[in-house]
Amino acid sequence: MNASRIALVTGANQGLGRALVEGLASRMNPDDLVLLTGRSRQRVTDAAREVGGLPGTRARVEGRVLDVADTEAIARLAEDLRARCGGADIVISNAVARVLPEESQADRADEFIDVSNTATHAILRSFGPALRPGGRLLVVASSLGTLGHLDPRLHQWFDGASLEQVEYAVESWRSAIHSGSAQEAGWPVWLNVPSKVAQVAAVRAFSAERRVHDLASGTLVASVCPGMVDTATSRPWFSDYSQAQSPAQAAAAVLDLVFAEHVDPALYGELVRFGKALPWHDGTPPVEQDRMLTP
Repeated sequence: MNASRIALVTGANQGLGRALVEGLASRMNPDDLVLLTGRSRQRVTDAAREVGGLPGTRARVEGRVLDVADTEAIARLAEDLRARCGGADIVISNAVARVLPEESQADRADEFIDVSNTATHAILRSFGPALRPGGRLLVVASSLGTLGHLDPRLHQWFDGASLEQVEYAVESWRSAIHSGSAQEAGWPVWLNVPSKVAQVAAVRAFSAERRVHDLASGTLVASVCPGMVDTATSRPWFSDYSQAQSPAQAAAAVLDLVFAEHVDPALYGELVRFGKALPWHDGTPPVEQDRMLTP
């Protein structure tokens, strides 16, 4: 697995993840390696072969089976890259569990939280130490990840929290869903909002501990909002897709951040959308989705 640079994308066999792999493979060099990961061996194998055969592909593309809900599998992959290659240069955490509006949010909560949040915590913990100097570790979130999108009663769980405190908050939210007390405590029915806030809070907590060292070495840790993307996961949730981007269009701004020559300190640890940091305390709790959902 000798390579000059190594990039890894989770949730990468379709949609935005696939577009990120294609973009990385077209911008990196022939002796670089892009690892395309997902749960299904057949889909991962097919996607890696297809991307590797595209006319614009320059880097090598290989598939790796990775179920991000398996935190031990994440740790094993990170350790393998450290042992065999000295680590990774680009890690993009993109996996998300698809939930439809007609499905019960409460019934799908465990899978959604495991894939979006528990996995994010594991990737930060496992791949942070495996990130080479000058590397990039990005977590794909959304503009819903700013604190103001939550009921003010919940802000204390995430504002200025450590990674351990964010993990505790996520598990408390999970428990409240199962006990039926989540709405009374202020948690929205729509899983996507607290999940994204927790993702961004986790990145903020993790990056705060290594900011000085990372900026000195040109390393970037951040969460990213790609904007509205027309995918099978997001399409059922919105009625107006006139301004939606294709996965390739959405991937472009994320990749520009990956390949920026210098790390902007104003973006480090922040939620970045189209090259600008979104204010952490902005946002208002959305109500449209909660009205259409059944707990």
